[in-house]
Amino acid sequence: MRDVVKLVGDLMTISARTAPKGKGQDFIEIKIIDGEDLERMADEMFKYGEETGKENYDRDADNIRNSDAVFLISLNEAKALGLNCGACGFPKCSELTIKEGPEFDGGICAWRLVDLGIALGSAVKTAGILNVDNRIMYRVGVIAKRLGLIKGEIVIGVPLSATGKNIYFDR
Repeated sequence: MRDVVKLVGDLMTISARTAPKGKGQDFIEIKIIDGEDLERMADEMFKYGEETGKENYDRDADNIRNSDAVFLISLNEAKALGLNCGACGFPKCSELTIKEGPEFDGGICAWRLVDLGIALGSAVKTAGILNVDNRIMYRVGVIAKRLGLIKGEIVIGVPLSATGKNIYFDR
């Protein structure tokens, strides 16, 4: 079953890659992890939660441990769209600067974040159509970035599972 779930992860990659993006410019990075990387991620999630006192890292670590694969998606070195709209918090795109944050880096062009959201939505739609259980998880992205599993200023993880009951709900 793990091979089939990994194949669905690959199909999710196609959905995310072909999703529309501002000015047709693509700053999305995608990676599917499985096997030992899942165990390493789960261990680090549990450890990070204990060290920081942040809640539910232990719960999500258990989800990762019981998943068949994890779909990772990020924005990597995304250039501002050039609209000077101010949605990022800067009046002009040329003033936008990215600074390292405690978990993610920002500011990021709001329209590039929209690109990420559309790509993410397209990917999870594909998983849903193919009946692979999934859940978009913030904490997975934090740990994937910390471990260097994928490049990018902001990372989101989507664990994938195919069992008799969705393991990501009723947690």
